[in-house]
Amino acid sequence: MKSLVAAACMALAGTAALADGHGGKLKVGMITTLSGGGAGLGIDVRDGFLLAAKGSDMLDIVIEDDQQKPDIAVQLADKMIQSEKVDVLTGIIWSNLAMAVVPSATAQGKFYLSPNAGPSALAGQGCSPLYFNVAWQNDAFYEAGGLWANDNDIEKVFLMAPNYPAGIDGMTGFKRTFEGEIVNEVYTKLGQTDYAAEIAQIRASDADTVYFFLPGGMGISFMKQWAGSGVDKNVMGPAFSFDQGILGAIGEAALGVKNTAHWAKDLDVPGNAEFVQAFQDEYGRLPSLYAAQGYDTALLLMSAMGKADVNDQDAFQAALKEADFQSVRGDFAFADNHHPIQDIYMREVVKEGDVVTNKIIGVAASDHSDVYGAECKM
Repeated sequence: MKSLVAAACMALAGTAALADGHGGKLKVGMITTLSGGGAGLGIDVRDGFLLAAKGSDMLDIVIEDDQQKPDIAVQLADKMIQSEKVDVLTGIIWSNLAMAVVPSATAQGKFYLSPNAGPSALAGQGCSPLYFNVAWQNDAFYEAGGLWANDNDIEKVFLMAPNYPAGIDGMTGFKRTFEGEIVNEVYTKLGQTDYAAEIAQIRASDADTVYFFLPGGMGISFMKQWAGSGVDKNVMGPAFSFDQGILGAIGEAALGVKNTAHWAKDLDVPGNAEFVQAFQDEYGRLPSLYAAQGYDTALLLMSAMGKADVNDQDAFQAALKEADFQSVRGDFAFADNHHPIQDIYMREVVKEGDVVTNKIIGVAASDHSDVYGAECKM
């Protein structure tokens, strides 16, 4: 970890003259979810970002809680841009909040680096030279899940997701690649916690597999109710419903579930083991993929700072596009729409000692990029 921080600091050496006047620092406005049912995701993004920035005196970071409410996120973004005079915005977890904030922020000439939300509208016609997604486009994990299902004799699937942009994008992605039969497709309320009716529908269906996306507290509630239901069907999904913070709440009920992700703590790439250990040392818990995304977002930002002045938008954009940093995911590059090109893995929920966690069991999609880039004109 010391070597990683040292490398980041060396990249920043001599860039004080490039900063725009915030006491020689680049000012970052982080708007993320720090309270309510989705707080764990925002806390992990924040903590990963702060871990990567630890030891650097070049960032001035302002952090606010959006409470998972679009109107509050918009108010905070306006305050940060107009009063706080931030140079870069980041942090948003939820796609509906991103859709409310990102177009306005970029229209006001601010860079936005997404550490999580990746709605299709911002990858396609709504792309912007000032918008970079450092996580994934929403469909990615689901497209990889469909490919994995094809290769592993899964024939009939019951789909379920919350009725908001990320949920709709996700199921669209799965259907884009899955070659079997979709026996039912159910969209729940965002924030729903009672799934008795949906579990009854699943029980009555002839699906061999349930493929669902229910992030944060929604996924915890569903899996606990599912475990007690006695329904005997395979369970798959994207990592968002089976990441480390969620597994801590679900426990052994999630064992055997398969989920797609671009990162895992056992991924054997340079810097990842050091990141996992440093995160545990700093925060006393295992990192999640959200923490990894926050960490990479800070590394990307600092790498660009070492090459360009944020006030020179063309130069800073080019520096970000280079993605000249060691991602804890391994190979990482940006497509022309500023969304990632990266491998996506299949993980299985296992128990290691007393800890329920994920283990990589294979590659679901190599060098994956989204389909919406063809609609991006910039």
